[in-house]
This record gives sequence, structure tokens and C-alpha cells, in this order.
Amino acid sequence: MYDKEESIMIHQYKLGGLNIVIDVNSGAVHVVDEVAYDIIAMYEDHTADEIVSAMLEKYGDLPDVNEAEIRECIGDVEALKEAGKLFTEDKFAGLAGKMKQSPIIKAICLHVAHACNLRCEYCFAAQGEYHGEKALMSFETGKQALEFLIAHSGTRHNLEVDFFGGEPLVNWEVCKQLVEYARSREKETNKNFRFTMTTNGVLLTDEVTDYLNKEMHNVVLSLDGRKEVNDRFRVDAAGHGSYDRIVPNFQRFVEKRGDKEYYMRGTYTHHNTDFTEDIQHMLDLGFDQVSMEPVVCDPSEPSALTQDDLPVLFEQYEKLAQMMIERRKAGKPFTFYHYMVDLTAGPCIYKRLSGCGSGTEYMAVTPSGDLYPCHQFVGKEDFKLGDIWNGVTHPEVQDQFRSCNVYSHPECKDCWARLYCAGGCAANAYNSTGSVNGVYEYGCELFKKRMECAIMVECVKNLEQ
Repeated sequence: MYDKEESIMIHQYKLGGLNIVIDVNSGAVHVVDEVAYDIIAMYEDHTADEIVSAMLEKYGDLPDVNEAEIRECIGDVEALKEAGKLFTEDKFAGLAGKMKQSPIIKAICLHVAHACNLRCEYCFAAQGEYHGEKALMSFETGKQALEFLIAHSGTRHNLEVDFFGGEPLVNWEVCKQLVEYARSREKETNKNFRFTMTTNGVLLTDEVTDYLNKEMHNVVLSLDGRKEVNDRFRVDAAGHGSYDRIVPNFQRFVEKRGDKEYYMRGTYTHHNTDFTEDIQHMLDLGFDQVSMEPVVCDPSEPSALTQDDLPVLFEQYEKLAQMMIERRKAGKPFTFYHYMVDLTAGPCIYKRLSGCGSGTEYMAVTPSGDLYPCHQFVGKEDFKLGDIWNGVTHPEVQDQFRSCNVYSHPECKDCWARLYCAGGCAANAYNSTGSVNGVYEYGCELFKKRMECAIMVECVKNLEQ
């Protein structure tokens, strides 16, 4: 438990010509002038007279800065504090451990194929086979997985099902059968299924495109950007690049998609730290909903990001933010997945404290029906939860994830971004530290930079309105 003095946290930074102040516990974001920025920095540790003296010494030569104006600004800061928008206390620490006790499951990731028609070198799933043998999910297994979800969803109406692999389209007929079965159960069970799919696009025919655009709530399309970047790692079994095959498929798919959700998901590595060029390339191809994720792999691998890459990546995220601002002004806006923040509402406190719900609200189902906390734990036998016929038979594994929240990471205590990331990805934490309650420090640095940029972009948008 944090004491009162430790729990108050303010984060201040300058970016894009703005002075931004974040009150961590309330989530309030303020854009202020230079004088107010410095007053806020001194407010908690100095008297009003000390602040006035310091401000006059620093800004006294400016025509509109005088003692009366400074004291008025101090009064404004005091008013914001009283309104719960600055220097607020952390009231959530005692709630975090109670957040994931519900037995309700709201989403499953169906691994319909532990097989893939590509051999992406950096693939966390070992080219789609998850360090095991090739396997396709049968309709009967998928049907039982859907019944498992229905049975454990309580009164929840909206249920999420993600078709995943490997490459799910190598088991296309079963995917269609499962969608149709789920639809047949909706009215009777008072459920609404929302389907998503992640695909590499090789098998994205006209028939598949039309079906996905009809039935899928969201579709994730895998492309790493420029041809030379994409084809460095995203190759087939013969070592041939995938770019020329998949880009026309993706363009046709998006053209038919209309206003339904999708996004192009790329991975940047040590070899394309200039990833904004890949984002620009995606935009030039006609895609306006994009994402570029940092590779997470063994540090010894050639594609692994290094400490020397961090300053370059920080510059890229700032460049991306400016690109978004300029394109919006030019009437050509685009969405970047990691910059999607809502300064007026955003995730509820439950999500901010508890995170993604892996292993509790969300589970992955293998082709044989085994249950794992999420797709990134599949194949790690120590994390097997049970199966879709018998449910969770290893509650001690699930307990690790029930207790995993932003306050279970000691390293998060002094982090201003903790209520934006909710403690980060359990899989990344485990892979880097050996514990789901660890912290993937490299990922933390990238996340904090992304959030600073994302908040700045939203501030600029709000100021223009």
C-alpha cells in the first residue's frame, strides 16, 4: 500500500510545442503556459512566497508576468487540486486485488490452426506450430469451445471470439462452420458473438473477403510495410517473400470493408527502426488503420531491438505523432493503434487496474481443446489451465493471473503511466523475467514514449476544436 505522500504523482513533459501536465491518479491532462508549468512543479514542496520569488526571477522581464498574476496562477492550481484534478491521492491500491475474482469468461482465442503457410523468422509461435506438431482444430472441438464460452459467460451478452493461428485460413471451412454454429445459438442463449480474425493474407480470396467483411467485427492484416522490410522475415517455406501476393489481397479487402474495423499490423525490428517509413508506405497503399509493434524475441536474435535503438525509436514515435497531426489538418487522417487514447473517458478503472484479463476473462483454446491464459502462453505446459471439457483444472495457474494487476508489479509504483498500461503484458513480463508479475523494462520505455506522443496528439486535436 502506498502512503499518501508517495501516492500523489504528477507527470510533466514538453512535446510538440505544448507544456503538458498529467495528474496520474485522476487521469486529468492539462496544457499550460510556461509559468503555470513551473508553478505546478514547485507547488507541493514550496510556499507561495518561494514560488513567487522563483517565478519573478525567471520570468520577471516578461511584460505580462508580475506578482499578482503569479499569485492568481497559484490560486488556479489550488482550485484544481480541490476539484480533484491535480495532486490527487491514489485511491485504487486497495481495490486492485479484488478486480479479477469473477468466474465469468467473456472472450476466447480459437487456435483453429497450428500450421502456417509462411515462415516468419521472428514469429513467437515458432512459425505457427507453437513448438509442437502441426494441427487443425476440428469442428467438434471448436463447437465445444463455443459451448464452454457460453456456459462460463454468466449473464454477459456480448462475447468475443478471435480466430487465430498459425494462419486460421488454412482451416477456413471450420472457421465458417463455427461462425454459423455460434449464430445459431445466439437467440436461444441471449448472446451476441463478435468475431475477429488475424490473417497473413495469402489465402484472402474474393469469397473469403466477402465472408469476413460480413461476419467479422474486426480483422487484423499482417504486413510489415515496405516490400524489402516485409520480405526480409515474412517468407514462405521456400524463402520467397510474401509482399507481392498479399498486398493486392489486402487492398481489395479494405476497399470492400467499408466503415467496418480492421487494421494493418506490422512488426518492426532492429532492421527497420525507421518504422515510420513503413507506416507511410502503408498509408500510400491506401490503408488508414495501422499498427507497428516492436518485436519481442530472444536478445541474441538478429532482429532483436537493442538499447542503442531506443533513442531512434523515440524519435520515430515523435515523428509519427507529427505526421498524424499534419495529415489530420490536411484532411487525410489515419488511426495508429497505439495512439488511440480518449482524454474525456477512456477505459474504466477496472481495465486500468486489472489489465487484459488473460487467464481469467480471456483464454486461448488449442486445436486439441486445451486452455491457456492467452495465445502467447500456448505451448508452455506450466501454464496449461485445463481443457474445454473439464474447465479449469489447474486453479493454481489461474491464481497467478488473478493476482496480476498494476499493483502487483513493484516496479510500477513510481511509474506515471501505470494506469494507462495496467501493468503491461503478462506474457512479455514472463518471457523477459520468468514471472508474470515481472516487468519487461524495454517495453515499458517504449510504452511511456508512445503515451506521451498519443496524449500530445489528442491535446493538439482538442485545442483545435
